[in-house]
This record gives sequence, C-alpha cells and structure tokens, in this order.
Amino acid sequence: MKHNFGAGPGILPQEVLKQAAEAVIDLNGIGLSLLEISHRSKEFEAVLDEAVSLVKELFSVPEGYSVLFLQGGASTQFALVPYNLLPSTGKAAYLETGVWANKALKEAKYFGEVEIVATSKESNFTYIPKNYTIPADAAYFHITSNNTIYGTQLQEFPKSPIPLVCDMSSDIFSRKVNVADFGLIYAGAQKNMGPAGVTLVIVKDDILGKVDRKIPSMFNYQTQIEGGSMYNTPPCFAIYVSMLTLRWLKGKGGVAAIEQENITKARVLYDAIDANPLFKAVAAPEDRSNMNVCFVMENPELEKPFLKLCDERGIVGIKGHRSVGGFRASIYNALPLSSILVLIDVMNEFAESNK
Repeated sequence: MKHNFGAGPGILPQEVLKQAAEAVIDLNGIGLSLLEISHRSKEFEAVLDEAVSLVKELFSVPEGYSVLFLQGGASTQFALVPYNLLPSTGKAAYLETGVWANKALKEAKYFGEVEIVATSKESNFTYIPKNYTIPADAAYFHITSNNTIYGTQLQEFPKSPIPLVCDMSSDIFSRKVNVADFGLIYAGAQKNMGPAGVTLVIVKDDILGKVDRKIPSMFNYQTQIEGGSMYNTPPCFAIYVSMLTLRWLKGKGGVAAIEQENITKARVLYDAIDANPLFKAVAAPEDRSNMNVCFVMENPELEKPFLKLCDERGIVGIKGHRSVGGFRASIYNALPLSSILVLIDVMNEFAESNK
C-alpha cells in the first residue's frame, strides 16, 4: 500500500478514482466513454450542472456570484485577475507570502501598479505577515490562503475595504469559508478537488466590467459566465472527477466535517514532529498549515537515509520542495489519518535507530 503525501497533483479518494476509471470506458451505461462524448451532450451538461451545484452547496455561495470551471491552472488566473479587475491607471494590493504569491504579483505588474502591502520574504516565508494596512484606493487585495512550499496558512482572512481576491489552490474545500467576504476566489483543482487541468473560479458579478481595456474573449470572466464555462470545449474529464470528489465530500458531511478531520490530522502530525528529537517544523506555530506540513532534520546528513526508509514503507511524495529542501507532508482531504500514523511510526523508528 502506498501512502501519498504528494503536494500536487495530490491524493484523490479511492472511490472517486474507481468511478472515474469506469466512466473512461462507459459513462453511466450509455456505451460511450466520458472522453468521447460531446461537451454539449445532455450527459456532460448534467455533469457540469452538478459540479456547479455542489460548489454552491458546499461553500454556501450567495446570490450574485458566478461559478466557473476554466483551463490554464491557477497560474493563468495570476494574469486574468488583474486583466479583468485592475484598471490601467489603477493599483492592486498584494500580500507576499511565498513563491506563488510572488508570481501572482509579478503578473499583475503587466497591467498596472502593484503595492506589496506586507511580505515575509526576509524570513524565507516562514510566517504570515500581520498588522498591515490594506490601501482603500486599490482595485483589489490579493492573498494566497495556503503556501504549499513553506507550510504556512492564513488562519483568519483579513477584513478588506476593497474586493478581496484569494488563491485557494491548496486548501480549497478543506475548511469553512464565508464566500461573501471575497470578491473572487480561484483554485487549481489538483490538491483537494480533482486532477490537474481545471481551475475553479468563484467571482462576485458586480466587480466585473469596470476596467478600461478590451479583454480577449477567452480571458474575459464575463464571456465565460455567459458561456456557462463552455465558451470553448471545457476540460471534461477534470470537471467530471472534480464533480465526483465534491460528491464524496458532501457524503462525508461537507466542509465542516472535513475541516475537523483536517485539524485532527494536522495536530497529530505536528505533535509528533515537535516531540521527535531528529525533526523540526519550520513554519511559525501560529501560522502552521493544516494542508502542507513542512519540516527538516536537525542533522541534514540523515535526510537521505530517512527518505530511503520512507520509500521502503510505501511513503511517497514526502521530499520537500526543491527550493527549500527538507520534507513536506501534504495531508489533503483524501489522505486518511492511518497514513499519517504510518509516517509517524517511521519517524519514531528512525529516531530510535539514530540516537
């Protein structure tokens, strides 16, 4: 058995994988593969309608918001957000909390002025900045809710006087969120929602249509809303798997239930790291992520032997991001507590044999 701690594409529920595999051969007994039916067919329209409906239900999306399933990954949204929201003579505000936040603000600079409200770059992004002031004259304030590389997470979202835009790629549907506090939420699917290839966007309709530039159709949120996420052929398979995953989440009791599971899983793992003399968590305790647990060894020479033992025990994806090293246990919604307990046993065994 494999224990998948990969940061993304990450683990998906086994039942979802089985259902998706069946649909690749024959979707719901229609005699055709999901991969070969028209996206305009009633069969796929039912899939997309259910996916949108589940997003609205699980996140209690209020009236006045649109739900989109788009292509290009969250990285494309780094550009589409300012393209659609930042006037050419305006300013956008960004909170810099890691690599992806930095990439997002760099893209925004192509469209207008960018103000970095606060940053934790000087500490290699080991904490979330606090006590900053959001400029009221900016078009929007962009934040990244969870930082996969550094293992930090916003435990509370800021109250913003301007539209709040959030990249939730690595913790979407892992905890309760009040969508009404945001102007726009986007998330690549490949952590908690589905496979790579589709990106979820939840946007407040009344923040659109206010920029002074012409936006190409594919990059225009209003065009995508009018087309119902089908202005062009959508990523049908990725949407289908996302729909199945959202169904699975609803069956588990929804976001509130999975949030409690995630809190428990994270607490168990962090407690084990803190108690183990060989390992040390890197993120500030108050900003520790419940999705990506990053840690290092007090003696770096023991890293390779530990990774070898993990591999022998079926633990995969535990190596830290190449830019920071160490280890990263991504404990997304579909990862069971039992896998975390296996990792803890291996860590304790390794510590015992390396006293």
